[in-house]
Amino acid sequence: MHLAKLYSCGGDEMSENILNKKFLLSPFSIFDTIQGNWQENKKKWLHMGVKSEIGRDATCLPTGFDESKYGKKISQGTSIFDPFLCEVLYTWFNVENGNILDPYAGGSVRGIVAEKLGFKYTGIELSEKQVLSNREQAKDIGVTPKWFIGDSNKKLDEAPNLHYDMLLTCPPYYNLEVYSDDKDDISNFKTYEEFLEVYSSIIKKGIEKVKVNRFIVYVVSNFRDNEGNIIDFVVDTIRLHKKHGVNLYNEIILANAIGTLPVRTSAIFPKTRKIGKRHQNVLVFFKGDSKEIKNIYALLDIQGTKQKRLF
Repeated sequence: MHLAKLYSCGGDEMSENILNKKFLLSPFSIFDTIQGNWQENKKKWLHMGVKSEIGRDATCLPTGFDESKYGKKISQGTSIFDPFLCEVLYTWFNVENGNILDPYAGGSVRGIVAEKLGFKYTGIELSEKQVLSNREQAKDIGVTPKWFIGDSNKKLDEAPNLHYDMLLTCPPYYNLEVYSDDKDDISNFKTYEEFLEVYSSIIKKGIEKVKVNRFIVYVVSNFRDNEGNIIDFVVDTIRLHKKHGVNLYNEIILANAIGTLPVRTSAIFPKTRKIGKRHQNVLVFFKGDSKEIKNIYALLDIQGTKQKRLF
């Protein structure tokens, strides 16, 4: 039956199931991570042994790190990247066997998922402890992503230009989570303007490393400053890519699990009217001529063409 008929006859759930089988996930502008299809696929990755939270806590910080100067406690449970989100983004926005660049590697998940799907991954991460943890976990799973220790703003100077087929990353949201007291760690820069200056440099260098007619994907979110006002990090990320010659092609809302949000919001909202935030933004940029997408990227049909899947 034609998909348009299914929708017109109230067959939304059936038609979404068809799209999920065809594309991994319905290619709509909202990714709802609490839905059954998403959770089932995420669990399969977790059962494989992907544990991106390892090395992602405050124990990564140097001994004697002074939290008091930040005016808030350093996160004891930093955010982790969803493995099924990785699978979807790699499958949709990379070429077969493509090289992936990740300037803010963080935990192990983006590297492990990439290599298990047959892609080649290169990540840059400031924390040596994090990289060693990532390498150990990848070895246990039987893959060999490349993680380099260092500051992306410097390490990217050493990477070859026009070499990568995709860039996927999730940068620090300024100082929402402070990862270390390293002077090169942009999560502890004193001002947002200082942060943006280095962030812009890393964006520019990342773009230079990606081949023409390829996708660049940033997972970002807005956040509040010390006065409680929203800093529009999403708009700044779009603006900086445009400044360096790359346009926004898709914008996706990533709706996260509610978790403890009701408890936290019920305590804060009555006094402050601050809305509980449960989403991030997946910004998909295209470097080059978007008319070339149909010529470079294979026709996407997971079910019909038996494209590579692990599950």
